[in-house]
Amino acid sequence: MTKTERARKESEGGTRSFTLAIEGSTYEGSVALLSYVDPSIAERQIRREDGTVSPIGMGEQLMPAIAECLEENRVKRGEIGRIVCGAGPGSFTSLRVAASVAKGLAAGYGVELFAVSSLLLTVTGAKLGLGPGEYLSVLDAKRDEVFAARISLDTGGFAAQAGPAIILTAEQISEVSRDGVRIIGPGREIDATPHARGVHAVLPSILAAGQVDLASWEPDYGRLAEAQVRWEAEHGRPLIP
Repeated sequence: MTKTERARKESEGGTRSFTLAIEGSTYEGSVALLSYVDPSIAERQIRREDGTVSPIGMGEQLMPAIAECLEENRVKRGEIGRIVCGAGPGSFTSLRVAASVAKGLAAGYGVELFAVSSLLLTVTGAKLGLGPGEYLSVLDAKRDEVFAARISLDTGGFAAQAGPAIILTAEQISEVSRDGVRIIGPGREIDATPHARGVHAVLPSILAAGQVDLASWEPDYGRLAEAQVRWEAEHGRPLIP
């Protein structure tokens, strides 16, 4: 029996057996097809043809990646029960693209959209065999700063984020690490990026938090886009009143 067949058989009585997860807080986006039974039935990492990562063309790559995950497992759109999108913080452009795709798919499929912290997905999506303990999940915030959140991982593999993301300097990160907290993130002590497959580990808590409103929801960009900052500095007033 394949993973797809097992998911259909063991789904909770309905035809919508699968979760589609999308993550785009960094230039290295990802998608994953999940079920309650299997952590990841199919997944794709979003990279350019030359192997580099960039927000340019991410929208064009996300949809084919999603289509591949569905087609190779013969999953129909009517079997998708929900969309889960990484909510940031992170790259303004990448987050905006991923969120637009997620909202469009949720509307088109007629399913609910859920959001989850991308900093949490760094920990839960890591294929590194992380042990129980305290982690500081970080992502680049530019200006020599990072977006950060404390993540606790228990012996059963349950992960929880302690409060909303904050912005830290390199000195503040060092202070946290001296307390025995391990730093996880791109190029850090534990080198990992947020990944859509991490949704499976925290799906119950994501669903418990409830769906987001398709019309009004936006990711947590963490801070204003650089272009907006420059515009407001030049004009001396907020771009959006």
